[in-house]
Amino acid sequence: MPEHAVEANFDGLVGPTHNYAGLSWGNVASRSNVHAQSNPREAALQGLAKMKRLADRGYVQGILPPHERPHLPTLRRLGFSGPDAAVLATVAGQAPELLAAVSSASAMWTANAATVSPSADTADHRVHFTPANLSAKFHRSIEPAVTGRALKAIFGDEAYFAHHPALPSVSQFGDEGAANHTRLCGSYGDPGVELFVYGQVAFNEDAPAPCRFPARQTLEASRAVARLHGLSDRHAVFAQQNPDAIDAGVFHNDVIAVGNGNTLFYHELAFLDEARVLADIRNRLTGTELIPVRVGSDDVPLADAVASYLFNSQLLASDTGMLLAVPGECREIPSVSAYLDRLVASGGPISAVEVFDVKQSMRNGGGPACLRLRVVLQPDELAAMHRGVLLTDALYQRLTTWVEAHYRDRLSQDDLADPLLLDEVRAALDELTGILGLGSIYDFQLGAG
Repeated sequence: MPEHAVEANFDGLVGPTHNYAGLSWGNVASRSNVHAQSNPREAALQGLAKMKRLADRGYVQGILPPHERPHLPTLRRLGFSGPDAAVLATVAGQAPELLAAVSSASAMWTANAATVSPSADTADHRVHFTPANLSAKFHRSIEPAVTGRALKAIFGDEAYFAHHPALPSVSQFGDEGAANHTRLCGSYGDPGVELFVYGQVAFNEDAPAPCRFPARQTLEASRAVARLHGLSDRHAVFAQQNPDAIDAGVFHNDVIAVGNGNTLFYHELAFLDEARVLADIRNRLTGTELIPVRVGSDDVPLADAVASYLFNSQLLASDTGMLLAVPGECREIPSVSAYLDRLVASGGPISAVEVFDVKQSMRNGGGPACLRLRVVLQPDELAAMHRGVLLTDALYQRLTTWVEAHYRDRLSQDDLADPLLLDEVRAALDELTGILGLGSIYDFQLGAG
């Protein structure tokens, strides 16, 4: 067990129905690959390989399970009835857009799973979890219930962990989780500053807002989560995302900024009022100096930042400085690749860059940072959590074998209506909850399918 607090990364395991339906308006990569044939097996193995590389470097690496898809309970709530196979056939014929939505494997992007506040920041000194309601997108709005069950199964000891229900699923309280939240601190176990980034003020129609694409996170939601988590003004900063960036395809703040420790890596167009945001963080940060790493448009145009997912990289503390884990696309775009070389050579806080192949996820609009939920844990909290989801060599081998046994190597939109696919998914997930020791968390396991 570590002697000090650690930042654990909980990656979403890509689900067996990983496909390209182009469901996310405002996510350029998602829309540009619509209806392409996917490879769920490759996607899951790519995700596991990323987890393994980081675990091998000594990082605490956990796993969050995929969700049951297609999600028949949602279709039944919408008026479809009969045996499962009949429901799938009817929906495929009458409303294929609904079948695509309830088959999405988007829960793989666990940066949207929840907002997490470490015990060093909260009033009751417990780790707090609030699942994101993801109300902006129908296909994601069906995730919070299972996400909440999974988090409670993993972090179940009420002496250390507090769980809140998702916020009301309405536009005024649109909450996208940790994709719009980051924490800055000295040591992980010390009190920090939690940066909540929002796209609009829901109850003020005159406030700045994007014009082309929707703003998915509201100030009202961010403030509500901070209240639920017992964060004082000293521990929370609220910053508006630049509306122009949202309209350029920056649908979450983690597509244009990422922070860790005392380092904030961001594009100059990330925030509406950059100077105020930096000042507010500095005024609250204790025991360390904020180190901003600002990327100008002259170095990396905003369009290149979006296309490469430069800022949707994982920023990880290491013994020799910060490690930036980037998607392979960052080395395929000349401006970004050249900038990364200058960044490492600059002698700043980011001392190394490593490339990760997550192309299957990238084609659907999610980079390395989308695939992980960060949870800061004190040693006793790490000991108290369910450790069956922490990646070891043995678990990696077992999960690799599980993926190869249960996942298809190609999937098209037409395949989503195949009742055999639903049977395959349920069999796989039933086995997975046994492997991870999570108990019954899925609707079909609870008799609600």
